[in-house]
Amino acid sequence: QVQLVESGGNLVQPGGSAILSCTLSEFTYLSIGWFRQAPGKGREDIACLGSGDSSTYYDPAVKGRFIISRDETKKTIFLQMHHLSPDDTAVYYCATVGYESSLGGRYSCVLDYDSAGQGTQVTVSS
Repeated sequence: QVQLVESGGNLVQPGGSAILSCTLSEFTYLSIGWFRQAPGKGREDIACLGSGDSSTYYDPAVKGRFIISRDETKKTIFLQMHHLSPDDTAVYYCATVGYESSLGGRYSCVLDYDSAGQGTQVTVSS
């Protein structure tokens, strides 16, 4: 089973940007996504990237601000985050996609939380 390690979390000022990395233990075309968990809140799936790298899903809370991508080695998944606000403060995790669908031409996914790494903290504060 592929292992995932998140990195890149930091303290960011409101309106700022950050890039998170998810390093995979092996080359893979698996569909991968990111979820986050803020203090006192449940998990929130925020982005997924399909195995062909052409299908993406974004939660409405981050759509237009976050971009998920995979590098050419197929061993790192990135999450570019822009226009950050305090509401984005959370521990961010990457995970493999346990279920995905393209019903009606719309890509959707459900993450396998058990595959996630240890997470990386993003704090948005002035």
